[in-house]
Amino acid sequence: MTEQGGLHKIQGLRRRWIVYHVLEDVLLSVYAALYIGAIVYYLLSPSILWGIIVFPVALIILLAINRPWQMSGQKIAAFLNKEYPELQESSHLLLLPAAELNPLQIIASSKTEAVLTDLKISHKPFAKRLVVAFFSLIVATAFIWALGKIFHIERIFYGNNRPVAECAPMPKVAEKVLPQISSVNVSITPPAYTGKGKREQDKFNLSAEEGALAEWHIKTNVTIKKAYLLFNDKERVDLKGGDGGTTWYVAKSITRPGFYQVSIEGKLSDLYYVQVVKDAPPVIHIKTPKQYTYIDAGEAPRVTITATLNDDYGINDAVIMATVAKGKGEGVKFKEYKLNFSQGFGAHNAQYDVQKLIQLPALNVEPGDELYFYIQAQDTHKQLSRTDVYTVSVQDTAELLSMNGIINGVNLKPEFFRSERQIIIDAEQLLKEKDSISVEKFNNRSNNLGIDQKLLRLRYGKFLGEEGEDAIGAPNNDLADPADFSNATKILKEYTDDHDNAEDAGFFEPAIKAQLKATLTEMWKAELQLRLYKPQAALPFAYKALRLLKDLQQKSRAFVAKTAYNPPPLKQEKRLSGELDKIIQPINKQDIKPVADQMDALKKAVNVLEGLKTNPVLNGADNRVLQLANQQLGSKASAQPGVYLPALKAMRRILSATQANNKDIDLVERALQRTLTTLKNMPASGANTADMGLSKQYYKNLKQANR
Repeated sequence: MTEQGGLHKIQGLRRRWIVYHVLEDVLLSVYAALYIGAIVYYLLSPSILWGIIVFPVALIILLAINRPWQMSGQKIAAFLNKEYPELQESSHLLLLPAAELNPLQIIASSKTEAVLTDLKISHKPFAKRLVVAFFSLIVATAFIWALGKIFHIERIFYGNNRPVAECAPMPKVAEKVLPQISSVNVSITPPAYTGKGKREQDKFNLSAEEGALAEWHIKTNVTIKKAYLLFNDKERVDLKGGDGGTTWYVAKSITRPGFYQVSIEGKLSDLYYVQVVKDAPPVIHIKTPKQYTYIDAGEAPRVTITATLNDDYGINDAVIMATVAKGKGEGVKFKEYKLNFSQGFGAHNAQYDVQKLIQLPALNVEPGDELYFYIQAQDTHKQLSRTDVYTVSVQDTAELLSMNGIINGVNLKPEFFRSERQIIIDAEQLLKEKDSISVEKFNNRSNNLGIDQKLLRLRYGKFLGEEGEDAIGAPNNDLADPADFSNATKILKEYTDDHDNAEDAGFFEPAIKAQLKATLTEMWKAELQLRLYKPQAALPFAYKALRLLKDLQQKSRAFVAKTAYNPPPLKQEKRLSGELDKIIQPINKQDIKPVADQMDALKKAVNVLEGLKTNPVLNGADNRVLQLANQQLGSKASAQPGVYLPALKAMRRILSATQANNKDIDLVERALQRTLTTLKNMPASGANTADMGLSKQYYKNLKQANR
């Protein structure tokens, strides 16, 4: 029974540890969900969905990493042995079956059981991480509260300046129509370029494509004499009557967003929005080639252009505009080509995956020439868009093998810079003589070229701090001197491998080092092919290494333009006369007037609306302030009805009602705060002259002197 009691106590401690660890993972998951959810809520989307999703995901990840259920009784016993010396490191004996214990272990087990029964085990080691997770959760809650306060203050003083789409979706609310209207039918005919058919609706609020034709058919339950539509409080469109004054009709082309009202016998209806869906130009994404492509010697002179074309309503045509540049300096000549894709665009699909293989010799592109091209696409609305210019350069092997870089006046290039050129010349000569020499001689000469390539690579490797192969494992008897018996620095230098460190080479800048490393890589590849008796396969790598070396040579040059100073001619009669009356001190005077604050009416309107929350009755002065704000809010609603139209309706309800509603006040306030922007700071003279901190330093030294 004693052993069973000790075993139950250890198992109880194990369950307690598992519970604490699971609670810790739960708190950390809530911590992560609060952080991520708050950041997404305040910065991206006002929704708590992300926080709800993050919590189970974080909990599953933490449980999978920690796996608290795998805690064994042996670990609990080891913990007890470490924390409580009075157990004499015998707690693990309680976990063993009694039949497996020897007499000494039975005695030790009974003593440990007696001590463990009376031992009070603290919860602190088990709950230590749980407390840390709890305080982290409190910190996360405080952070979210502070973040909410900051965003609330920013909205009050500066407004919400996030970009808002012109066609933001309007909230779905029931339309309010005039009591004289029995039914309405609005038909929208999209432009032909959209490829869409005619549609009808029984609502006044409409969303149409740019250039669509809208037709209103309104039926009234009483006979009326006059009706019209008022767009953006400015444009008036009269309705045409029929059927004895109960049927009215009008058509209008929708070209810009805004709002409108229906007027029947002089009575205006509620505000209805007009949203315009603009046709975006085509979007072109070039997948291959890269924007700057270089074709080395030995590579196939062709370019494959792969692109994706997208448009809202369909692609009408797409072409490749190519330009070939020949020559250098002032003798450059250009020739333009217009290349069509093999795929047709007659179906006017919204997306096309196009491909074009350009054979450079077909465009008369020779070594040293450059090809510039861009893709131009046109949609069904005749809108054009084009990509950036892409460049394809063909390597000129004749220029690489020329000796002009050696005989010029700037002699900054060591002699061994010519070795790569000589390797290329010898490799090409070997290929020409391949058919006239034996296979053994061909292989020997190719292997010798590989040896030359290796020696050249090692010589360049010294610039990057690499070790020469002749120094690897070389014997050194510098430590034979008895004076160096206790010289730890010299001993470490001789017996540690600190030579092959490219970062210790400080001869060049990082960009030069990177290019030199790329050169060594190409030399490695060329050497490999030469050692495999494949000089033809080694030539592209050797040419690329030579081109990189030529670039390094040009980067080491410095050009200083010749300058000269031509002073104006002196008047001899004025020379040494000492007359300075015509020399005056230049004075630059400028009056800076403050810019009129165009948002002053909106700021006053916010103050008036705050006052209406306590006193919901408008006086004459406040009414005039809100009328001015109503005009500016109307212009905003004309441009962005999806954002400001509900606020404009609420503003008009406030102006027409005897007592303002708090919901309307809050709605208008949010719209005005979104409209308000911060003014730029204007230059102004300082009130006090800055003393550069001299006064503080003076009093500080004075206190130190009086001590």
